Amino acid sequence: MADTDDGAANAPAKSSKLPLLLGVGLALAGAGGGFYAVWSGLIMGGESHAGAAHARPASDGGGAGESHVAMPDIAYVPVDPLVISLGDGATGAHLRFRAQLEVASRYQGEVETLMPRVIDVLNSYLRALETADLADSTALIRLRSQMLRRVQIVTGKDRVRDLLIMEFVLN
Repeated sequence: MADTDDGAANAPAKSSKLPLLLGVGLALAGAGGGFYAVWSGLIMGGESHAGAAHARPASDGGGAGESHVAMPDIAYVPVDPLVISLGDGATGAHLRFRAQLEVASRYQGEVETLMPRVIDVLNSYLRALETADLADSTALIRLRSQMLRRVQIVTGKDRVRDLLIMEFVLN
């Protein structure tokens, strides 16, 4: 009888699967809630999937019951192409740069009037760069945000929405 008591005491106890099932259930509920929040536009402010299906533009120019998505009220102001020599001049590296500014159409005339200042601030910033600054794979993103910030300071924060780089060639 002593052997049977020792065997029962040494047997491993079965662990409960309740915490595992509860964790899986909560993870699925969270994933479903996250999907719905993004899909419906509650997060990331996008247009809902259901609304996008109703707002498709007509391919034939007009159809009964079809609605069109209104284009945003924007205009593009071209920046004159710039050629900037980089470094100390011994390497002979040049940067060709061309961009356009995305502005609200009501500010297009004002931004065009300020274009000499915009070109000056871009030329000054790009001239201060060195070839090593452009070697990083994320350099263009960083440079774009820096240039946009400088342009917004010159023109006013609400006038220029974005800076679109059309050409960025290092020779």
